[in-house]
This record gives sequence, C-alpha cells and structure tokens, in this order.
Amino acid sequence: MSGSTDRMSRLLALVPYLLARPGVRIDDAAQDFDVTPKQLRKDLELLWMCGLPGYGPGDLIDLSFEGDTIVVTHDAGMSRPLRLTGGEATALLVALRALAETPGVVDGDAVRRSIAKIEAAAGQAQPAGVVVGGGVREGKKTARTREEVARALQDGRALRIRYYTASKDQITERTVDPMRLLIVQAVGYLEAWCRRAEGVRLFRLDRIDELAVLDEPSRPPAHAHPTDISEGVFRERPDQREAVLVLDPDARWVAEYYPCEELDELDGGRLRIRMRYADQSWMVRLVLGLGGEALVESPADLASDVGRRAAGAVARARHLPSTCGH
Repeated sequence: MSGSTDRMSRLLALVPYLLARPGVRIDDAAQDFDVTPKQLRKDLELLWMCGLPGYGPGDLIDLSFEGDTIVVTHDAGMSRPLRLTGGEATALLVALRALAETPGVVDGDAVRRSIAKIEAAAGQAQPAGVVVGGGVREGKKTARTREEVARALQDGRALRIRYYTASKDQITERTVDPMRLLIVQAVGYLEAWCRRAEGVRLFRLDRIDELAVLDEPSRPPAHAHPTDISEGVFRERPDQREAVLVLDPDARWVAEYYPCEELDELDGGRLRIRMRYADQSWMVRLVLGLGGEALVESPADLASDVGRRAAGAVARARHLPSTCGH
C-alpha cells in the first residue's frame, strides 16, 4: 500500500487492530497490513503524536514497544468505529494540523497531503467547541535523543547516558540496557535496565544530557520486567510527602517539568498543584529558586523552612558590603 490515502486508512485501522491483538509482533502486523516492518514503524511513530484535539497531552495515543512487539496503553478514542461523522472529520483535521507543526514528525509531507484529502471530502466546517493546538512539542535535542534510543533498541545495543534526576537535583552517568520506548501523556521515556541501580528504571528523554550508543549488546537480565504504567508513570512511595503549592503564571512550568497533580486554576493565571517529594531540603531549594512566584500552602513545616531560609538570606544580605560608589 502506498500514498497518503492508503496511509490514512491504515493509521485509522491500526489502533483498533493493535487493541484486539495486544503484544502482536511488528513483523506479523506489517504482514497483515501488507507493508514492510520499516513502514509500520514509521506509522507507529506518527500515531504517537496523534490524539483528541484541545483537551491536553493525556488524550494522545500511548504505545509501548517491548522487543519486537507492540502494546497500545491508551487509545485516545480510536477504538471507535472508523466511519467518521462531519464533526469527527473536522476534529481529525485539527489534530493533523497540530501534528504537521510538530518537530520531528516522520513524513510530514504525507500528513499535509492527508489534510488536503480530508478537507476536500469534509469541506471547511469548523464546529464549535474544537480548540486548535495541544500538539506534542519536543526540542531538536530531545528529538535526536529519541531517534538514537530507537536506533539502539532496533540494533540491540547498550547505552551510556548522562542523566539529570530532578527529584534529587543530581546528574549521574549510567550504563543502561534499553528495553522499550514509552510516550506517556506526551512525555517520552526510555525504560531500561540500569546497571548502576541494578533495576529497571524510566528515564525522561528530555533529561538525558548526553547519550552514546555502545558497541556491546543490550542484555537486560531475565528478571527485568516492564513497568506497569496503567495507573501512571509515577507511583506514591511510603517515604514521600505531599506539598500543595500555588504557582504564579511564570512558575507554571513546574507543573510540566515535575510529576504533580493539578488541583485548581486560580485567578490571574495562577495554578494550585499537589507535588510529592522525598527530600525536604531539595523542596525548599526548589521553592526558594522560584523567587517568590510560589506559595507553600502545606505542609506547615515546609512553609516554615522556606520562610526561615528566606529570612536568613535577607539578614545575611544586609551585612554585605555595598558595591555602590559614592
């Protein structure tokens, strides 16, 4: 099969097909769709960026690769019948337009040709309630990281990575045996056996500072099992505490960069979030680093520590010699 029309039909059929056959081998799926395994991988990479428009990254399609098999972990509503209503056709156009603007999309020309085909068939109707935007955005560096990780997985090679752990504010170097690539709520992860930690770990692609593909093969031990992400990537641990923060508009990036739960949209563009943490000193540094753009609502001892550290810094600043000339 070739051409944008054939590919669009295949993309619409792929998710229901995969849902009915969890863990199907890529070679078998490619044979069923009469395409090469390489073409099917390109289709799956394109599906990663698709989903319902206007609601947020949690509505995107999530896929996971384990060896040469595929599992759909979130179908974004594409398990429904393939016959589209006028509203659904327009929603598909909105999603495709957002996809066409996304850096790193495989075969962007095919996306644009598909848009033209659907527009010709569905007209230019724009039903109320459809919001344009919400596509996946990833920088060039992260896109290159994803491509290198995918190549290492395909070639069965180990990786050496330099990784930033946000919760510990720490950079470490690790040698890992890749197991699969995940995209969960529009964030890319490498799941791998970490030789340093001697366990399976998830590494956010945008926090991998450096990456090198090694000559040695990737050999996760037999007892290394994929992480269950059916209830999310991060699970609550007994040693973690919870903080409730109110973020000013310029500090809302915290909710995107760190695992947290958004609680309320407040006036003036502020956001209330619940955030788990294990290290109180790290949490104090994070809040202080926001320069007054975050308010700690709870717990009380965290708010006290932040206030005490801030007051101490102000007191020390009063005793510093003035650098102003007279």
